[in-house]
Amino acid sequence: MSIYHFKARDSKGQYVEGVVEAISTEAAAEIVSGKKLAILEISLQPLRSPIFLADFFAKKVSTKDLVVFFRQLSVMLEANLPLVRALRILSRQTKNKFFQKIIDGAADEVDGGSLLSAALEIYPRVFTKFYVNIIRSGETSGRLSEVMIYLANQKEKDYDVESKVKGAMIYPAFILGALAVVGFIVLTFVIPSMTAMLVESGVTLPLLTRLLIGLSNIFKNYWWLIISLVLAFIVFWNYWLKTEIGRKFFDEAKLRLPIFGKVFQNIYIVRICLSFATLIKGGVPIAVSLGVVKDVVDNVIYEQILVTATKSVGEGNQIAASLATSHYIPTVVTQMIAVGEESGKLEEILEKVADFYSREIDNTVSNLSSLLEPIIMIILGLAVGVFVAAVILPMWQLSSSF
Repeated sequence: MSIYHFKARDSKGQYVEGVVEAISTEAAAEIVSGKKLAILEISLQPLRSPIFLADFFAKKVSTKDLVVFFRQLSVMLEANLPLVRALRILSRQTKNKFFQKIIDGAADEVDGGSLLSAALEIYPRVFTKFYVNIIRSGETSGRLSEVMIYLANQKEKDYDVESKVKGAMIYPAFILGALAVVGFIVLTFVIPSMTAMLVESGVTLPLLTRLLIGLSNIFKNYWWLIISLVLAFIVFWNYWLKTEIGRKFFDEAKLRLPIFGKVFQNIYIVRICLSFATLIKGGVPIAVSLGVVKDVVDNVIYEQILVTATKSVGEGNQIAASLATSHYIPTVVTQMIAVGEESGKLEEILEKVADFYSREIDNTVSNLSSLLEPIIMIILGLAVGVFVAAVILPMWQLSSSF
């Protein structure tokens, strides 16, 4: 997405100037025209800082913020509260200042006569095509509050899964992080003082001890360079993940990870099924729904699968047959979808598939701590073993020789 600056005149002939976020100049022009403005000039706004820094420090709207937004908006609409007033109330209640400005902007658009879907479409970084299409279907069918409940439920399930996975990762991440910090301190400050006597003794040291002393010297003399390289790597890694090649590599690597790879695959299957079912319930055509779901899944590999499936369905093929060409879609999923297509209950089947894989995720995440504990203990044992073998044993041998 890029930021476009526009100059235009409204229906009263007054001069208007602003910015919109879009994928192209044509898309930006459509957004501006949809606001009933006569475009005078539109151009790509230059970035004020290098792209990797801009992306690294980009402001975010969390999943929890979106869940609260959709849930509270649905309640207010069910209470027949005017949409603009509901948005103003939500703007005042949210603690996220960045999200507050977005809600205020959407409220201004709706107050000016725009539909809610068109108002939210201006902020694609927060409200993706999935949200916009669902909300648009609710506006068309007159079921906007019901659609908001669907969105809140869908995001709530996403939030629950994310929270469980992050919660399971806190313990191993803390242990490994602490191990890295302690290792750095030991190599930089402790090892040099402990091995000084071994070096001065003039005895032939084991290879492992010499390697540890050499590594310790590097950390002691070039600690500033190591820290600089680590920080540079973090910035480069963040920038590289924004590129097409980097994102594809990382997304595919996640799916091939031992233990976690299966969890990620199940998460993406749940997202696809839930989003697809929600769109179909909202009255969005199947071919369009598949195209929208790819913007929700947040994985390049599955996005490519859905793009291929969308083309195949557009050519008249069945959804199950279109998805069955990829080994990243389990056979049971395609078979269940085929049953749903034959019975005319596709959205119900998709929800059942999502429930099944949600339980699979819950079971795996619940067992993650017990699965990772022996691995962490092995790593700690190896670290201690290397330290003992490289330092303590040569010192014991040296003392026993006297």
